[in-house]
Amino acid sequence: GMQSHLQALLSLYKLFCPEQVTITLPGKMKTYFKNSEGPWKAAITAVRQRNQGPSPLSQAVFLGTSQPQSRKRKWNAQLVIPASSTNTNHLEEDREKSCFYLHNTNESFPVEQLQTFPQLLQNIHRLEFPSQMGSVLTNPLLLHYMNCVKDESIYLRLYYWMGQMLQEECTWCVVDNPYEEEFKSFLETAYKAECFLQEGFSACEEFLYKTLPLWDGFCCRSEVLRLVSWIPLSSFSDIKQYLFDPLAQLFFTSSIYFKCSVLESLKELLQNWLNCNVIQMDLEISS
Repeated sequence: GMQSHLQALLSLYKLFCPEQVTITLPGKMKTYFKNSEGPWKAAITAVRQRNQGPSPLSQAVFLGTSQPQSRKRKWNAQLVIPASSTNTNHLEEDREKSCFYLHNTNESFPVEQLQTFPQLLQNIHRLEFPSQMGSVLTNPLLLHYMNCVKDESIYLRLYYWMGQMLQEECTWCVVDNPYEEEFKSFLETAYKAECFLQEGFSACEEFLYKTLPLWDGFCCRSEVLRLVSWIPLSSFSDIKQYLFDPLAQLFFTSSIYFKCSVLESLKELLQNWLNCNVIQMDLEISS
């Protein structure tokens, strides 16, 4: 029968080769295939905006999809990493409790009161991660805790939050984005957290693979290349397609300074891969 995904595939064939599809297809169908020309249109629009100045007809574009201003932004808002805080219900209860009650081993320890490393050691079994996972990036104690508690849900929460922030705020994929300095600061914060954890975030890896083909090699250069140095080791075909090929196109057409910066980043990437491999081997031997 005419299943929805087959109709979508036939409609795609009919778009490019109408003479090959003779049956009648419904006018309204769910979109299963994104426009393949989106990245090219976004890159061309970004270059045109830089060379000719702002145009009244420009749209906010990310990977080819028209996108309005970030829903999180108001007219006077800024890109801010949230402060550490637990759930609202817990906060109201904690304000009414005494210090003695906070040391009860059956109760959670509020992250707002976590100030020192000894506190982390004493209450490590009573902590819970904040309601806004983005606050973990700027809190070394919570990063320590994240390293100790290998919970997949924690990384998933951070992955979804970071992925959304990177997509909405990327200055070379969203045309006319006036928040370049804030985005550079955010990338720097993510890089420092990766250095602390000694591993890259999957959201940053996905962001780089999606946006490096659109990158001009100039915007947020040092921050982007630093994130490149923490991409996890994977198959060579993936690394070549998503990392080396986009960088090679920029490498052969850029200045000596850019070439040296890329080589330095790839050297650090190799060092990180070797360090992770040595640690993994030590764990296997000890087990």
